[in-house]
Amino acid sequence: MSEQRTPRSPAVAVKTPEGPKLMQILGPGLITGASDDDPSGIATYSQAGAQFGFQLCWTLLLSWPLMCVIQEICARVGRIQGRGLAGVIKAHYPAPLLYALVGLLLVANTINIGADLGAMAAALQLVAGGPTLLWLLMFALGSVLLEIFVRYSRYVSVLKWLTLSLLSYVAVAFAVDVPWLAVARSTVLPNIKLDADYLTVVVAILGTTISPYLFFWQAEQEVEEIAEQPEALPLMEAPHQARAAFVRIRLDTYLGMGLSNLVALFIMITAGATLNAHGITDIQTSAQAAEALRPVAGAFVFWIFALGIIGTGLLALPVLAGSSAYAVGEALGWTVGLAQTFSRAKGFYGVLAASTAVGLALNYSALDPVKALFWSAVINGVIAVPLMVILMLVASRRQAMGRFALPTGLRIGGWIATAVMALAAVGMFATMVR
Repeated sequence: MSEQRTPRSPAVAVKTPEGPKLMQILGPGLITGASDDDPSGIATYSQAGAQFGFQLCWTLLLSWPLMCVIQEICARVGRIQGRGLAGVIKAHYPAPLLYALVGLLLVANTINIGADLGAMAAALQLVAGGPTLLWLLMFALGSVLLEIFVRYSRYVSVLKWLTLSLLSYVAVAFAVDVPWLAVARSTVLPNIKLDADYLTVVVAILGTTISPYLFFWQAEQEVEEIAEQPEALPLMEAPHQARAAFVRIRLDTYLGMGLSNLVALFIMITAGATLNAHGITDIQTSAQAAEALRPVAGAFVFWIFALGIIGTGLLALPVLAGSSAYAVGEALGWTVGLAQTFSRAKGFYGVLAASTAVGLALNYSALDPVKALFWSAVINGVIAVPLMVILMLVASRRQAMGRFALPTGLRIGGWIATAVMALAAVGMFATMVR
């Protein structure tokens, strides 16, 4: 079986960057956090705000530290081991367990890709007209071609700039009439309801913010960062690089997750202040949310919201497809990495293209895209629990991480995050059975 990563071998052709590294501090964490606010996430946050007003704002305050600690652990594992999450799990757990997790990840990611493509096409059709089919094909094909043929360092710099599209949702919130005292009260003094609808949305929000594809992507991006820096090595081989690496990872991750949750909060606030306030409580897609905002909030809010859907979708598609390709490739022992050429990593790029193609096809299937979108977020919330348990066990073992096994603070925080996700899932199923 060939090595999964051989970026420094002179015999291996890679898309080597020209010039200095483009991202010094803000990189994997920023892109990972920003991609979390994809069109499917926008739909989830919009539905939460439309259905419950500001009552669920507290979930984003709660999920931020949980996201930070889990994503930091994922990043540390990738930087320490020099391989992604699937590769680490493969080295320490039975193959059937890994295949089951990767299979579920692939299904959830593909559904999300289909939903995001549909939302982006619908948003562009709203603002520019034209055939939805053309926009679907344009977004799907464009994303795949960029990932395959654009040099990694340049492509990542594009993704980094796309994170600015998230600021449109901050602007939208300040363009409408928001009762900020009510928002603050609901955020810090929540009135939690123990009913199925409420808990289902809570799990959907947690499944959107703390999502398995983000785990795989951020760990792998740390590995890609190593490949892009001639002086960088996995920390197991170069422990003297640990201090600087961990400082960068923490800053990058906390800022990236903070941006993600802040934007999600503003989307929920906007929906609560406009849609819920006008009795519109059923929002199924992000494009529907944009259209519903037009009569109640005006053309400016509609345009900014709709264009934001397109920008966030362009950021999320490569993350969703890429995380699937990384997980499948490492599970099967293939060469993986966006820095690799197509000829070197055909299987990796094949999975990336296939998952995007299947997601595209879902828009023309009998599958209800609305239900698939919402429940994929719920499924992610449930899948995350066993994956987080495995992550915590591996990252805490000195046999696996050596001197870089998780320190006490991260270990406690990671298990708290895992317990919160488990309790949310159990609560949802308990109320659904009643």
